[in-house]
Amino acid sequence: MVDDVQILQPREVPLGGPRAMTVRRTLPSRARSLVGGWCFLDHYGPDDVAATGGMAVPRHPHTALATVSWLFTGEIEHRDSTGAHAMVRPGELNLMTAGRGVSHSEFSTPSTTVLHGVQLWFALPGHAVDSDPAFDHHVPEPTYVPGGIARVFLGELFDVRSPVVTHALTGAEILLDADAETVVEVPSGHEHAVLLDDGDVSIDGTPLEPGELGYVGTGRERFRLISRAGARLVLIGGEPLGEQIVMWWNFVGRSHDVVAARERWMREIGEGVPEGEERFGPFPEGQPAALPAPALPGGRLRARG
Repeated sequence: MVDDVQILQPREVPLGGPRAMTVRRTLPSRARSLVGGWCFLDHYGPDDVAATGGMAVPRHPHTALATVSWLFTGEIEHRDSTGAHAMVRPGELNLMTAGRGVSHSEFSTPSTTVLHGVQLWFALPGHAVDSDPAFDHHVPEPTYVPGGIARVFLGELFDVRSPVVTHALTGAEILLDADAETVVEVPSGHEHAVLLDDGDVSIDGTPLEPGELGYVGTGRERFRLISRAGARLVLIGGEPLGEQIVMWWNFVGRSHDVVAARERWMREIGEGVPEGEERFGPFPEGQPAALPAPALPGGRLRARG
């Protein structure tokens, strides 16, 4: 911790099959599990799709969380069990809320040559974990801020409010010019983090390296971003969740009982369940085979946060 800014280092994680695309994960980490309700941050690219194979993630399940797809370059085709079929494009928000259960697939499109962006999850608060699954799409307008441009895709920042309804969360892409300095005003009871994608930036004098996530705790009403060469940033934040969560594979829950979600998923993609009783379906026919859940670790899953 330097000047009240905690630096979270990325770790490389393979995503996909034998020619796995590599992502850089900063949430969750041993040092921090949550930023507000945000519980997961993968940062990838710019990747040459011809070399990495791009993104190829067949149908898989989620519970009690929401996924946020945000691209800088490329295009991803999204399908899910709410019936949504959408393209993820740069500067456009795709938000999928799992609630009690959803399944989806993500494949980079044949026309994509370079893939670059972030994948984020936030944990739903306890009162919303059994809500209906849903899908939202939003294209935020660029907002001019001192020294750059911001696209606020969730919550409120720089006097701009996203129309997408969420649970006390903020998310934005910020592009800073060279020799830029801007002040970010935030609610004092919220916590925030800034991912440096490219370029250089310091948060109240604490510098970040590309791929690092700088965490700013509660109790501050503003913090200052300074860039000498220009930068692309992703800012996330929100009111502290105030709950511990269990996060295992693609499931979020509140206890070891997430194993029941795993068992249900395996049953649905195996022997099946009567039509209309699917927790994670239905799903369009003719798609690649669904991903089976990995084996559970020994012992009970522990809550954190």
